[in-house]
Amino acid sequence: MNLKGMVIVASALLACCCMNVKAQEKAQPNIIFILADDLGWADTTLYGKTSLYQTPNLERLAQRGMTFTRAYANSPLCSPTRASILTGQTPVRHGSVNPVHHGKSVRLTASISPNAGPGDKALKVGSVTRLDTQFPTLGKLVKQAGYTTGHFGKWHLGSPPYSPLEHGFDVDIPHTPGPGPGPYVAPWKLKLEPNYPDEHIEDRMAKEAVAWMDSVNGKGPFFMNYWQFSVHGPWIAKQELIDQYKEKVKPGEKQRSPTYAAMIETMDDAIGSLLDAVDAAGIAEQTAIIFVSDNGGNMHSSVDDTIPTDNFPLRGGKATMYEGGIRVPCVVVWPGVTQPGTRSDEIIQTSDFYPTLLNQLGIAIPADHPVDGMDISSALGGGPLDRKGIVTYFPSPPPVPNWLPPAISLHAGDWKLIRLFHQGEQGAHAYRLYNLAEDIGEQNNLAGQRPERVQEMDRVIEAHIQETGGVVPVPNPKFDPAQYRPELIGVPGGRHQKKPGKNRKKK
Repeated sequence: MNLKGMVIVASALLACCCMNVKAQEKAQPNIIFILADDLGWADTTLYGKTSLYQTPNLERLAQRGMTFTRAYANSPLCSPTRASILTGQTPVRHGSVNPVHHGKSVRLTASISPNAGPGDKALKVGSVTRLDTQFPTLGKLVKQAGYTTGHFGKWHLGSPPYSPLEHGFDVDIPHTPGPGPGPYVAPWKLKLEPNYPDEHIEDRMAKEAVAWMDSVNGKGPFFMNYWQFSVHGPWIAKQELIDQYKEKVKPGEKQRSPTYAAMIETMDDAIGSLLDAVDAAGIAEQTAIIFVSDNGGNMHSSVDDTIPTDNFPLRGGKATMYEGGIRVPCVVVWPGVTQPGTRSDEIIQTSDFYPTLLNQLGIAIPADHPVDGMDISSALGGGPLDRKGIVTYFPSPPPVPNWLPPAISLHAGDWKLIRLFHQGEQGAHAYRLYNLAEDIGEQNNLAGQRPERVQEMDRVIEAHIQETGGVVPVPNPKFDPAQYRPELIGVPGGRHQKKPGKNRKKK
């Protein structure tokens, strides 16, 4: 081969190598996964449902990518949703159904809880209390693929040896297994010293996350979990912000807690700190950002002589199977995949992020790990999704307003079916069917009018239960019809009120 030919071949090889490097860089963007805690669908300005709360940085994020109007958490409580994000599985399969992962008891398998009152028709399910380290979690898989990984904020899936450090994360700050920091304003109930008096935990977590990002940037792709403590209780915020929102609260408005509004602003400021850092580092075009909440807004606690928030027009809130408990705000920014300022009405669920992220990054899902979520890349690009529906499972509900007995639901198109385990006659299931396009507030139960729709959707639910082999509620063998009080379903504390006896005077 002459010199000219050798030059041509060398140039071709060099071009090919450069193309491969560019393709690899494109296939391995940085990932920032922001998970808010207890932030309701109506708690941001993304959907035009609030006049009190201010979330300009979430708006800023939405301008860069895709906002989902029908995004759902896998559970109306936090730990089950967190486990679903990291495994791609529904709570039916992974067994985390209640946020009990900060206790001392270690259970890696769900089971039937034998303790039920005589007025309960079904036995509830006892949750696992740790995220089993046998799972090929997102953290593990991306780390194996060469990512530097960091977790910041709330975990609530188990203490060591079940912490983020055992699930693929190189860094875990503040390395706490509990549901929160204690007070949001220092001193905290954490092994973390404040940088200054009255430091807010969300300001500190953003500072830690940015410092870590700056330290690893340029050394290969990074995967950051920024799982916010906000806006979970306790109801504590910066006093200067509370004072400002006191002037903005309008009498008669459904959302009227200045403390909660102040908590949301600090949460949003932390997101702004991350966006500022990404822009300052010049990596916006190489960084995918996911924002979502772990469940709906809290409507059962008390603050400022009111409830923390109101999820109207949705019914219910955190810890309920109604839309207010599971429909959540969601924005995804993925350069080259999403288009700036777009919106999607496709139904997605938090377990979908597992296969979506891994497929987008070219990381294989282990063959022996079943996944219930689906790759939503087509929706990220503005297209439709071809799915039968999403399953939400909550077999151990607390007695908050709008509570339901142990339940499982299916969203399919405009329809939502809730199966109430063994709440019908002779141990049969009971059902609630809603057309969300016409009845977003879930006030009109159509189960009696559309039995064929109920049967069709319930078959999908049953198929999911059978395929996962999950533990589900069974009839209570000690059920006493005399103690059954269906009129108290949905009433706070109603489950624990006994039916008056024949000789007991009614008050």
